[in-house]
Amino acid sequence: MEEYRKKSIIIIEEYFINDDYASTSNELRDLGMPNYDYYFVKKLISMAMDRYDKEKEMAAVLLSSLYGDVISPSQVYKGFSKLVECVDDLVVDIPNVVDILALFIARAIVDDILPPIFLTKQLTMLPKGSKGVDVIRRTEKGYLSIPYHAEIIENKWGGRKNKTVEDIKEKIGTLLKEFVVSGDKQEACRCIKELNVPYFHHEVMKRALIIVMERRNFEGRILGLLRMAAEEGLINTSQINKGFNRTIDTIDDLSLDIPNAKQILQSIISKCASEGWLPASSLKSLSIEQKERSLEEGVTKSFKMKAQTIIQEYFLSRDTVEVYNCLELENCTSSSEMKAIFVKSLINLAMDRKNKEKEMASILLSSLYLPADDVANGFTMLMESADDIALDNPVIVEDLVKFLARAVIDEVISPSHLEDIGNHFLGCDSKGNKIIQMTKSLLKARLSGERILRCWGGEGSKEIGWTIDDVKDMIRKILEEYERGGDIREAFRCIKELGMPFFHHEVVKKALVIIMEKKNERLWKFLEECFSWGLITENQMTKGFVRLEESLDDLALDVPDAKQQFTWFLDKAKSLSWLDPSFFSNKPRDLTINDLCS
Repeated sequence: MEEYRKKSIIIIEEYFINDDYASTSNELRDLGMPNYDYYFVKKLISMAMDRYDKEKEMAAVLLSSLYGDVISPSQVYKGFSKLVECVDDLVVDIPNVVDILALFIARAIVDDILPPIFLTKQLTMLPKGSKGVDVIRRTEKGYLSIPYHAEIIENKWGGRKNKTVEDIKEKIGTLLKEFVVSGDKQEACRCIKELNVPYFHHEVMKRALIIVMERRNFEGRILGLLRMAAEEGLINTSQINKGFNRTIDTIDDLSLDIPNAKQILQSIISKCASEGWLPASSLKSLSIEQKERSLEEGVTKSFKMKAQTIIQEYFLSRDTVEVYNCLELENCTSSSEMKAIFVKSLINLAMDRKNKEKEMASILLSSLYLPADDVANGFTMLMESADDIALDNPVIVEDLVKFLARAVIDEVISPSHLEDIGNHFLGCDSKGNKIIQMTKSLLKARLSGERILRCWGGEGSKEIGWTIDDVKDMIRKILEEYERGGDIREAFRCIKELGMPFFHHEVVKKALVIIMEKKNERLWKFLEECFSWGLITENQMTKGFVRLEESLDDLALDVPDAKQQFTWFLDKAKSLSWLDPSFFSNKPRDLTINDLCS
């Protein structure tokens, strides 16, 4: 470690003098101690903080250039963490260290070499009152929260030597066009080197490949230049791979203007690999699929964009009917894949918003009556990407637990679907497995139904401010009005408009209580119709009977024959196949949501 420290300081000093990225990169690699690279990050920034803006800018550019290729993301993260921890010591020699380090951190986040969650995690680890906390607060409020912060941060120390990304792209485009005309490989290599942006050489690769695909007669000339740049070490292997992979990522868009783009690119990859300067095995897959498959991918991509628009408009209008109509127009209701994509997009967008939108998302899922298998697939897709989403949304685990539990309570998915989703994450340490375990624990908790129902505060419901007691009162009034001679279709409509199918067990319980008290079987007919039309499910019907059975002792104080009547209700419900068969086992079970999820 001591040897690494001494050599790191020498490498950094030389870099500030010669501004030679390639030499610095090679010397750092030659140290052969990647587990200590965090010290290089820490030392580079601490030395730059005590110098002029020129060196600060050079340090920021070097870190961006080394990131991923030479220094791993975890080492960069650790280097910044170490810096924040020792701010109280640095302030002795660098009085304005809080502001300078805050700017370095903001620059790293803007340059995508440090995840935004770094700020949140550091706040939980740093002692209160430390200068490190001041740095994090300064980064958040002084730099990242201001309008146009990216542009301001990038130009704070004079910019990337007055080079913007657009400037560099323009110069790369110009030198390649000139090369196509002249064919002078030596001159083209000299121009690439003079740009002095080795971390951006992937753009040279990508633009050159596009020229080859567009202008087939220049293939030999362009590939000859790329081969020369690769063999002379002007463009390193990492940048070559990155350039090819970026081209592969955009191949579908390129195919709109170049119909056989995939075939051409596949041919180029094969040729370059055979010449020995392209490690094709490390590239992303580029399968030449049938035209129909490409069209399907295009339709899916288009639907994802439209789904986001539909969801964003729903968050403004709260119109669930309009959402259904829009999905019908997009033929979403006939495609299981699109329905799963819609579920994933809905929850993903809601998680980035307030509790109001999260509640609205849960209500929409319950209102659309999507097939449970498709909803479960949407959750699975979302959880598979949970580790990546967590970089931008640190509370994704807690949010997804609530969404999953709410979907079970709302009967959007069944407890068995929860098990199916969990089977995708068995035996792994991913966030998906953690989400499933936490969801099961939440569902097993006492009074879980009411707690989960209120998890978003109920802010998205049709009538803001509804409580459980409000809903119970409305159900009682609907049933009493029907019992007095009301219209069954009107009662249906009122129950449905509550928009709470997960609470229909209360309809069952209240209807049975009224039958017991008034000896009027009109409401039994109502329950029969509700079950036959699917308004009340077997699960909710069973749960209603369970809740009534639990309250029989209290009910018997006002209705002496309550237990006898309940036995008669059970026999009749059994003959009509209303209830879960396990309800009639020798040892009666409490078929609450907790048991169903265990």
